[in-house]
Amino acid sequence: MTSEVPAALRRLWRLPESSRLGRPATLDVDVIIAAAVKIADRDGLGGVTIPKVAKSLGFTGMSLYRHVGSKDELLTLMADAAMGTPPDLDTGDWRQGLRAWALAQREVFRRRPWLTRVPTSGPPSGPHGIAWLEAGLAILSRTRLDWAHKVGILSLLNGYVVHSVRQHSELAEGRAEGQGQAEAERDYGRALARLVDPGRFPETARLFASAAFENAPPDTADLDFSLGLELILDGVAARI
Repeated sequence: MTSEVPAALRRLWRLPESSRLGRPATLDVDVIIAAAVKIADRDGLGGVTIPKVAKSLGFTGMSLYRHVGSKDELLTLMADAAMGTPPDLDTGDWRQGLRAWALAQREVFRRRPWLTRVPTSGPPSGPHGIAWLEAGLAILSRTRLDWAHKVGILSLLNGYVVHSVRQHSELAEGRAEGQGQAEAERDYGRALARLVDPGRFPETARLFASAAFENAPPDTADLDFSLGLELILDGVAARI
């Protein structure tokens, strides 16, 4: 019975609510989420507030609380909607499938980096989150791993993708205006080479004395991401 489902989950899954709430016909959960996502895409997650979303729709903040229980619930609704559904992924080869699953999530997060800043309040619970979980489980279904391992692997991969995209975004924001990644890495390497004492930090000093930073490619984000991803998949392969 839908009455046994918590109100927040009913709204997340768009289950019908009682008409006694007296909702205006022009305002519902989907309209609110679309407006909130639009603001986040334009201004980032920090730009999303209940009053701002309400104002963009021509309503008061109190009107939104008839449909969204809190700011935290709004963020959960936004995140699930913004993730969308996963693409069709090959489930014949687990490694190829998991790689594609991670890359597909990365594409979503890079398009909407504000998603990486939405607080995680629990495991996937919305229809889109469950769709991504289902896609990952389908990829792992031909392995002999138990449920704990399957869920743990998907959680690890998702966390890696989120952290990678967020870190890259924050590093870009922290660079001087007009400064590219390669230039920033060269400046970093040259500065630290002067500061790091070989007697105290011998291995780190060797790193900064090498050509690792001096010869950094224009954009290492893809290379760094692929390296980490393959290391995780190597671990999965060993466990399988």
